[in-house]
Order: sequence, then structure tokens, then C-alpha cells
Amino acid sequence: MDVSLSSWFVILLAALAANLPFLNERLFGVVPTGRPLKPTWMRLLELALLYAVVRGIAYGLEASAGNAFVQGWEFYAITLCLFLVLAYPGFVYRYLRRRRDKA
Repeated sequence: MDVSLSSWFVILLAALAANLPFLNERLFGVVPTGRPLKPTWMRLLELALLYAVVRGIAYGLEASAGNAFVQGWEFYAITLCLFLVLAYPGFVYRYLRRRRDKA
């Protein structure tokens, strides 16, 4: 896979994965939770696990393209912040959108 194509793939995958916990009531979009609404802590845990999955896929694509670079904690702090920024639309949809009163 071309390096440019794999970069865009990782960005698109990160955007989809960051919004997945907020757009449905199932764990990872597949496993039913047994509750009508997922609690916030479960959404945050799912978000952290999806970040790790996306990070692993990105590392695998980088390693397949050539030598993978060693990253420090700064790299992971920045990518986590970018992942949280990508999750903003899903967060707004779930918690901040205006609900109309049914009366």
C-alpha cells in the first residue's frame, strides 16, 4: 500500500473509530450491553481501546512500508489528543444536541 494512501486510511479509520462509541448503544458496535443506554465510563473505555486498535493498525502499516520509527511519550500524547478531537462530532451528537420536548 502506498504511504500516502495508508496515511489517509489511518486518518479515516481514526475518525470512524473515535465516533463509534457515541453513535450506538452496543459495545464496539457489535456486542449488546444488556442496558438501554451505555454508561459514560463504558463509552470512555471503548474509546481508549479503539485508540489502541487504531494505533496498532497504524504501526503495522508503518512497519510494512519500511522501518518503524521509535516514538516517545510526546507522540502518543499528541495522537491521543487528536483522537479525542476526532471524537468531538460524536460527543456533540450524543450529549450536546438539542432534544425537542414531546408535549
